[in-house]
Amino acid sequence: MKFAAWSSLVIGVLMLAQWTFFIAAGQVSELETEPIRIGFHLAAEAATAFALIAAGVSLLRGGRSAIALGLVANGMLVYTVIVSPGYFAQKGQWPLVGMFAIVLAFAIVSIVNLAKAARDR
Repeated sequence: MKFAAWSSLVIGVLMLAQWTFFIAAGQVSELETEPIRIGFHLAAEAATAFALIAAGVSLLRGGRSAIALGLVANGMLVYTVIVSPGYFAQKGQWPLVGMFAIVLAFAIVSIVNLAKAARDR
């Protein structure tokens, strides 16, 4: 479960850092052109990031509901990494699309590990 814990924690922190960087650098033009849509998107991304961080911390501490939280948070991540790359693919930013594929792989490995741990309990 350490993989799931550290993966969740690192990805959650990096999600927040990435959005902070993009917003601070003025690279989120949708804040001006589509503020409602991007607002909802940012809320979903933040919820996912905070859920991942909480899951990572809980898994490292051995919390009672850590596995369930890890499964929910990584499920949220799977949705995000399937939906989000379309924006970057449309712009031809293929390295970022590749990054999402790698994150998806990490989420799937985490889910499999957490599901096995839940079954073994």
